[in-house]
Amino acid sequence: MTEGDTSRRRFLQASGLALAAGLAGCGASAPTAEDTEDSTASSPYTRVYRETIDSVLLVQTDAGSGTGWVYDESHVVTNAHVVGEATAVDLRTSEGRWHEGEVVGSDPNSDLAVVTVESLPDAASPLALADEPAVIGQEVVAIGNPFDLDGSVTTGVVSGTDRSIPAPTGFSIPDAIQTDAAVNPGNSGGPLTALDGRVVAVINSGGGDNIAFGISAALARRVLPALIETGSFDHSFLGVALTPVTPTLAEANDLEEPRGLLVVDVAPDGPSDGVLQPSEPEVVDGEATPVGGDVLLAIDGTTTNTTEALGSYLALETRPGDTVSLTVHRDGSERTVEVELGTLPNSPS
Repeated sequence: MTEGDTSRRRFLQASGLALAAGLAGCGASAPTAEDTEDSTASSPYTRVYRETIDSVLLVQTDAGSGTGWVYDESHVVTNAHVVGEATAVDLRTSEGRWHEGEVVGSDPNSDLAVVTVESLPDAASPLALADEPAVIGQEVVAIGNPFDLDGSVTTGVVSGTDRSIPAPTGFSIPDAIQTDAAVNPGNSGGPLTALDGRVVAVINSGGGDNIAFGISAALARRVLPALIETGSFDHSFLGVALTPVTPTLAEANDLEEPRGLLVVDVAPDGPSDGVLQPSEPEVVDGEATPVGGDVLLAIDGTTTNTTEALGSYLALETRPGDTVSLTVHRDGSERTVEVELGTLPNSPS
Protein backbone atom coordinates (compact mmCIF):
# COMPACT_ATOMS: atom_id res chain seq x y z
CA MET A 1 0.00 0.00 0.00
CA THR A 2 1.43 3.40 -1.05
CA GLU A 3 1.71 6.43 1.17
CA GLY A 4 -0.98 8.14 -0.95
CA ASP A 5 -3.42 5.28 -0.43
CA THR A 6 -2.83 5.44 3.33
CA SER A 7 -3.48 9.16 3.46
CA ARG A 8 -6.64 8.80 1.36
CA ARG A 9 -7.99 6.04 3.68
CA ARG A 10 -7.34 8.18 6.79
CA PHE A 11 -9.19 11.07 5.16
CA LEU A 12 -12.24 8.88 4.39
CA GLN A 13 -12.28 7.45 7.95
CA ALA A 14 -12.17 10.93 9.45
CA SER A 15 -14.92 12.13 7.12
CA GLY A 16 -17.10 9.13 8.07
CA LEU A 17 -16.70 9.85 11.77
CA ALA A 18 -17.59 13.50 11.22
CA LEU A 19 -20.68 12.53 9.21
CA ALA A 20 -21.82 10.04 11.88
CA ALA A 21 -21.39 12.65 14.57
CA GLY A 22 -23.36 15.16 12.54
CA LEU A 23 -26.24 12.73 11.93
CA ALA A 24 -26.37 11.70 15.59
CA GLY A 25 -26.77 15.31 16.68
CA CYS A 26 -28.99 16.39 13.82
CA GLY A 27 -31.74 18.82 14.89
CA ALA A 28 -30.91 18.64 18.62
CA SER A 29 -28.58 20.20 21.12
CA ALA A 30 -27.11 18.81 24.33
CA PRO A 31 -29.56 18.96 27.30
CA THR A 32 -28.95 21.84 29.66
CA ALA A 33 -29.10 21.74 33.46
CA GLU A 34 -32.37 23.65 33.25
CA ASP A 35 -33.88 21.01 30.95
CA THR A 36 -32.88 18.24 33.35
CA GLU A 37 -34.34 20.09 36.32
CA ASP A 38 -37.64 20.72 34.53
CA SER A 39 -37.89 17.04 33.59
CA THR A 40 -37.18 15.92 37.15
CA ALA A 41 -39.64 18.38 38.64
CA SER A 42 -42.39 16.93 36.46
CA SER A 43 -42.21 13.65 38.41
CA PRO A 44 -45.11 13.50 40.90
CA TYR A 45 -42.86 11.71 43.39
CA THR A 46 -40.24 14.46 43.21
CA ARG A 47 -42.93 17.07 43.72
CA VAL A 48 -44.39 15.30 46.78
CA TYR A 49 -40.93 14.82 48.21
CA ARG A 50 -39.99 18.47 47.81
CA GLU A 51 -43.28 19.64 49.28
CA THR A 52 -43.13 17.40 52.37
CA ILE A 53 -39.51 16.64 53.23
CA ASP A 54 -39.10 19.72 55.45
CA SER A 55 -42.03 18.44 57.55
CA VAL A 56 -40.53 14.96 58.10
CA LEU A 57 -38.15 14.54 61.03
CA LEU A 58 -35.87 11.98 62.58
CA VAL A 59 -37.09 10.98 66.07
CA GLN A 60 -34.37 9.71 68.38
CA THR A 61 -34.50 8.27 71.89
CA ASP A 62 -31.95 6.45 74.04
CA ALA A 63 -33.48 3.18 72.81
CA GLY A 64 -33.43 3.86 69.07
CA SER A 65 -34.84 6.03 66.33
CA GLY A 66 -37.75 6.40 63.93
CA THR A 67 -39.56 9.05 61.94
CA GLY A 68 -42.13 11.71 62.72
CA TRP A 69 -44.02 14.40 60.83
CA VAL A 70 -45.38 17.82 61.67
CA TYR A 71 -49.06 17.68 62.65
CA ASP A 72 -49.57 21.31 63.61
CA GLU A 73 -47.47 24.33 64.58
CA SER A 74 -46.14 22.70 67.75
CA HIS A 75 -46.80 18.95 67.54
CA VAL A 76 -45.09 16.05 65.77
CA VAL A 77 -46.71 12.65 65.21
CA THR A 78 -44.84 9.35 65.44
CA ASN A 79 -45.43 5.77 66.64
CA ALA A 80 -45.92 4.86 70.28
CA HIS A 81 -43.34 2.10 69.85
CA VAL A 82 -40.81 4.68 68.61
CA VAL A 83 -41.00 6.82 71.76
CA GLY A 84 -41.47 3.81 74.05
CA GLU A 85 -41.19 4.87 77.69
CA ALA A 86 -39.31 8.07 76.88
CA THR A 87 -40.70 11.40 78.09
CA ALA A 88 -38.35 13.45 75.91
CA VAL A 89 -36.90 12.88 72.44
CA ASP A 90 -34.48 14.55 70.05
CA LEU A 91 -35.78 15.66 66.67
CA ARG A 92 -33.66 16.41 63.61
CA THR A 93 -34.98 18.32 60.61
CA SER A 94 -34.05 17.67 57.00
CA GLU A 95 -31.60 20.60 57.29
CA GLY A 96 -29.73 18.74 60.02
CA ARG A 97 -30.78 20.93 62.95
CA TRP A 98 -31.67 19.32 66.27
CA HIS A 99 -34.64 20.20 68.47
CA GLU A 100 -35.78 18.89 71.84
CA GLY A 101 -39.26 17.46 72.08
CA GLU A 102 -41.52 16.36 74.92
CA VAL A 103 -43.84 13.36 74.62
CA VAL A 104 -47.28 14.69 75.55
CA GLY A 105 -49.39 11.68 74.60
CA SER A 106 -49.01 8.03 73.67
CA ASP A 107 -51.55 5.34 72.79
CA PRO A 108 -50.05 1.85 72.42
CA ASN A 109 -53.41 0.42 71.31
CA SER A 110 -53.23 2.47 68.10
CA ASP A 111 -49.41 2.80 68.14
CA LEU A 112 -49.64 6.58 67.89
CA ALA A 113 -47.77 9.19 69.90
CA VAL A 114 -47.50 12.99 69.90
CA VAL A 115 -44.43 15.08 70.69
CA THR A 116 -44.56 18.80 71.41
CA VAL A 117 -41.68 20.95 70.17
CA GLU A 118 -40.90 24.64 70.08
CA SER A 119 -39.51 26.77 67.27
CA LEU A 120 -39.60 24.42 64.32
CA PRO A 121 -38.39 26.00 61.06
CA ASP A 122 -41.01 27.87 59.04
CA ALA A 123 -40.48 25.38 56.21
CA ALA A 124 -41.70 22.56 58.48
CA SER A 125 -45.35 23.18 57.71
CA PRO A 126 -48.07 20.81 58.99
CA LEU A 127 -49.08 17.86 56.83
CA ALA A 128 -52.84 17.33 56.53
CA LEU A 129 -54.55 14.00 57.07
CA ALA A 130 -56.41 12.74 54.01
CA ASP A 131 -60.15 13.47 54.07
CA GLU A 132 -61.11 10.50 51.91
CA PRO A 133 -60.34 6.84 52.72
CA ALA A 134 -57.43 5.29 50.86
CA VAL A 135 -58.42 3.13 47.90
CA ILE A 136 -56.70 0.04 46.56
CA GLY A 137 -54.36 0.89 43.71
CA GLN A 138 -53.89 4.49 44.84
CA GLU A 139 -50.29 5.70 44.41
CA VAL A 140 -48.52 6.58 47.64
CA VAL A 141 -45.14 7.86 48.82
CA ALA A 142 -43.33 6.87 52.04
CA ILE A 143 -40.76 9.29 53.44
CA GLY A 144 -38.63 8.47 56.44
CA ASN A 145 -35.25 7.46 57.85
CA PRO A 146 -34.77 3.73 57.26
CA PHE A 147 -31.54 2.49 58.83
CA ASP A 148 -30.79 6.17 59.66
CA LEU A 149 -30.65 7.05 55.96
CA ASP A 150 -32.08 10.55 56.24
CA GLY A 151 -35.01 11.61 54.12
CA SER A 152 -35.34 8.44 52.04
CA VAL A 153 -38.33 8.13 49.75
CA THR A 154 -40.00 4.99 48.43
CA THR A 155 -43.11 4.69 46.30
CA GLY A 156 -45.87 2.17 45.71
CA VAL A 157 -49.61 1.73 45.84
CA VAL A 158 -52.22 1.00 48.46
CA SER A 159 -52.30 -2.79 48.38
CA GLY A 160 -55.16 -3.28 50.82
CA THR A 161 -57.48 -1.51 53.24
CA ASP A 162 -59.36 -2.45 56.40
CA ARG A 163 -56.47 -4.60 57.60
CA SER A 164 -55.90 -5.65 61.19
CA ILE A 165 -52.31 -5.36 62.44
CA PRO A 166 -50.66 -6.11 65.81
CA ALA A 167 -50.54 -3.34 68.40
CA PRO A 168 -47.75 -3.10 71.00
CA THR A 169 -50.34 -4.06 73.63
CA GLY A 170 -51.13 -7.45 72.10
CA PHE A 171 -54.50 -6.34 70.72
CA SER A 172 -55.03 -5.40 67.08
CA ILE A 173 -55.10 -2.04 65.32
CA PRO A 174 -58.14 -1.93 63.02
CA ASP A 175 -58.74 -0.08 59.73
CA ALA A 176 -55.05 -0.31 58.81
CA ILE A 177 -53.62 0.42 55.36
CA GLN A 178 -51.41 -2.05 53.47
CA THR A 179 -48.86 -0.86 50.90
CA ASP A 180 -46.10 -2.29 48.73
CA ALA A 181 -43.91 0.81 49.25
CA ALA A 182 -40.64 -0.34 50.81
CA VAL A 183 -40.63 0.18 54.58
CA ASN A 184 -37.73 -0.71 56.87
CA PRO A 185 -36.66 -0.11 60.49
CA GLY A 186 -36.49 3.66 60.95
CA ASN A 187 -39.52 4.38 58.74
CA SER A 188 -41.86 3.82 61.70
CA GLY A 189 -43.96 6.88 62.49
CA GLY A 190 -43.40 8.51 59.12
CA PRO A 191 -46.10 9.64 56.70
CA LEU A 192 -47.53 7.54 53.90
CA THR A 193 -48.86 10.24 51.61
CA ALA A 194 -51.06 10.43 48.55
CA LEU A 195 -49.71 12.30 45.53
CA ASP A 196 -51.42 15.47 46.79
CA GLY A 197 -49.20 15.35 49.90
CA ARG A 198 -51.99 14.40 52.31
CA VAL A 199 -51.23 11.67 54.85
CA VAL A 200 -53.28 8.53 54.20
CA ALA A 201 -51.56 6.54 56.96
CA VAL A 202 -48.93 6.72 59.68
CA ILE A 203 -46.36 4.04 58.85
CA ASN A 204 -46.31 1.33 61.48
CA SER A 205 -44.28 -1.60 60.21
CA GLY A 206 -42.91 -3.60 57.33
CA GLY A 207 -44.42 -7.04 57.27
CA GLY A 208 -42.19 -8.68 54.67
CA ASP A 209 -41.32 -8.46 51.00
CA ASN A 210 -43.53 -5.79 49.40
CA ILE A 211 -45.84 -5.72 52.43
CA ALA A 212 -45.97 -2.80 54.87
CA PHE A 213 -48.69 -1.29 57.04
CA GLY A 214 -49.83 2.00 58.47
CA ILE A 215 -52.44 3.40 60.87
CA SER A 216 -55.23 4.91 58.78
CA ALA A 217 -55.87 8.64 58.60
CA ALA A 218 -59.41 8.00 59.86
CA LEU A 219 -58.17 6.37 63.09
CA ALA A 220 -55.39 8.95 63.51
CA ARG A 221 -57.96 11.74 63.18
CA ARG A 222 -59.85 10.30 66.19
CA VAL A 223 -56.83 9.55 68.36
CA LEU A 224 -54.41 12.46 67.87
CA PRO A 225 -56.56 15.33 69.23
CA ALA A 226 -57.17 13.33 72.42
CA LEU A 227 -53.44 12.64 72.83
CA ILE A 228 -52.73 16.37 72.54
CA GLU A 229 -55.51 17.33 74.95
CA THR A 230 -55.35 14.60 77.58
CA GLY A 231 -52.33 12.44 76.76
CA SER A 232 -54.34 9.26 76.16
CA PHE A 233 -57.21 7.78 74.18
CA ASP A 234 -59.88 5.28 75.22
CA HIS A 235 -60.89 2.64 72.66
CA SER A 236 -64.18 0.77 72.72
CA PHE A 237 -64.12 -2.79 74.05
CA LEU A 238 -66.69 -5.50 73.35
CA GLY A 239 -64.90 -8.18 75.35
CA VAL A 240 -65.28 -11.20 73.09
CA ALA A 241 -63.11 -13.49 71.00
CA LEU A 242 -64.55 -14.25 67.59
CA THR A 243 -63.80 -16.34 64.53
CA PRO A 244 -65.32 -16.12 61.04
CA VAL A 245 -67.91 -18.78 60.25
CA THR A 246 -66.36 -20.97 57.55
CA PRO A 247 -68.23 -23.68 55.63
CA THR A 248 -66.77 -26.22 58.07
CA LEU A 249 -67.98 -24.26 61.11
CA ALA A 250 -71.37 -23.69 59.50
CA GLU A 251 -71.82 -27.44 59.00
CA ALA A 252 -70.63 -28.24 62.53
CA ASN A 253 -73.12 -25.71 63.96
CA ASP A 254 -76.06 -26.63 61.69
CA LEU A 255 -76.08 -23.20 60.09
CA GLU A 256 -77.71 -22.71 56.69
CA GLU A 257 -74.80 -20.67 55.32
CA PRO A 258 -71.31 -19.55 56.34
CA ARG A 259 -71.73 -15.95 57.49
CA GLY A 260 -71.03 -13.87 60.57
CA LEU A 261 -68.61 -14.31 63.47
CA LEU A 262 -68.86 -17.15 65.96
CA VAL A 263 -68.38 -16.12 69.61
CA VAL A 264 -65.68 -18.46 70.91
CA ASP A 265 -65.00 -16.72 74.25
CA VAL A 266 -66.38 -13.95 76.44
CA ALA A 267 -64.16 -11.99 78.83
CA PRO A 268 -65.21 -12.60 82.46
CA ASP A 269 -66.80 -9.47 83.91
CA GLY A 270 -66.41 -7.82 80.51
CA PRO A 271 -69.06 -5.81 78.64
CA SER A 272 -70.53 -8.89 76.92
CA ASP A 273 -70.45 -11.20 79.93
CA GLY A 274 -73.97 -12.53 80.46
CA VAL A 275 -75.18 -11.01 77.19
CA LEU A 276 -73.42 -13.06 74.53
CA GLN A 277 -73.09 -16.82 74.69
CA PRO A 278 -69.75 -18.44 73.78
CA SER A 279 -69.27 -21.74 71.98
CA GLU A 280 -67.69 -24.85 73.48
CA PRO A 281 -64.94 -26.93 71.86
CA GLU A 282 -66.05 -30.32 70.56
CA VAL A 283 -64.25 -32.95 68.52
CA VAL A 284 -65.68 -32.99 65.02
CA ASP A 285 -64.09 -35.35 62.45
CA GLY A 286 -61.11 -35.72 64.74
CA GLU A 287 -60.51 -31.99 65.23
CA ALA A 288 -61.39 -29.60 68.06
CA THR A 289 -64.14 -27.35 66.71
CA PRO A 290 -66.13 -24.58 68.45
CA VAL A 291 -69.77 -25.60 68.58
CA GLY A 292 -72.78 -23.71 69.89
CA GLY A 293 -72.79 -20.13 71.05
CA ASP A 294 -73.90 -16.95 69.33
CA VAL A 295 -73.05 -15.96 65.78
CA LEU A 296 -72.65 -12.19 65.49
CA LEU A 297 -74.25 -11.02 62.24
CA ALA A 298 -74.34 -7.23 62.58
CA ILE A 299 -73.59 -4.30 64.88
CA ASP A 300 -76.01 -1.37 64.72
CA GLY A 301 -77.20 -2.75 61.41
CA THR A 302 -73.68 -2.99 59.90
CA THR A 303 -72.86 -6.49 58.67
CA THR A 304 -69.95 -8.20 60.44
CA ASN A 305 -68.71 -11.07 58.31
CA THR A 306 -65.07 -10.36 59.23
CA THR A 307 -63.32 -9.42 62.44
CA GLU A 308 -61.75 -6.52 60.51
CA ALA A 309 -65.18 -5.07 59.73
CA LEU A 310 -66.23 -5.29 63.37
CA GLY A 311 -62.95 -3.81 64.60
CA SER A 312 -63.16 -0.87 62.20
CA TYR A 313 -66.75 -0.11 63.21
CA LEU A 314 -65.91 -0.15 66.91
CA ALA A 315 -62.80 2.01 66.37
CA LEU A 316 -64.32 4.63 64.07
CA GLU A 317 -68.00 4.77 65.02
CA THR A 318 -68.22 4.15 68.77
CA ARG A 319 -66.80 5.23 72.11
CA PRO A 320 -66.63 3.54 75.53
CA GLY A 321 -70.00 3.85 77.25
CA ASP A 322 -71.99 3.66 74.01
CA THR A 323 -74.70 1.02 73.83
CA VAL A 324 -74.65 -0.98 70.61
CA SER A 325 -77.30 -3.30 69.17
CA LEU A 326 -75.96 -6.69 68.13
CA THR A 327 -77.83 -8.97 65.75
CA VAL A 328 -77.00 -12.57 66.64
CA HIS A 329 -78.01 -16.01 65.50
CA ARG A 330 -78.88 -18.08 68.58
CA ASP A 331 -80.67 -21.43 68.90
CA GLY A 332 -81.81 -21.42 65.29
CA SER A 333 -83.18 -17.88 65.09
CA GLU A 334 -82.02 -14.27 64.91
CA ARG A 335 -82.42 -11.86 67.78
CA THR A 336 -81.08 -8.48 68.90
CA VAL A 337 -79.20 -7.91 72.13
CA GLU A 338 -77.65 -4.73 73.52
CA VAL A 339 -74.19 -4.27 75.00
CA GLU A 340 -72.72 -1.23 76.74
CA LEU A 341 -69.16 -0.95 75.48
CA GLY A 342 -66.27 -0.86 77.90
CA THR A 343 -62.74 0.55 77.59
CA LEU A 344 -60.04 -1.48 75.89
CA PRO A 345 -57.33 -2.34 78.45
CA ASN A 346 -53.61 -1.97 77.77
CA SER A 347 -53.13 -5.72 77.52
CA PRO A 348 -55.34 -8.76 76.84
CA SER A 349 -54.61 -10.28 80.27
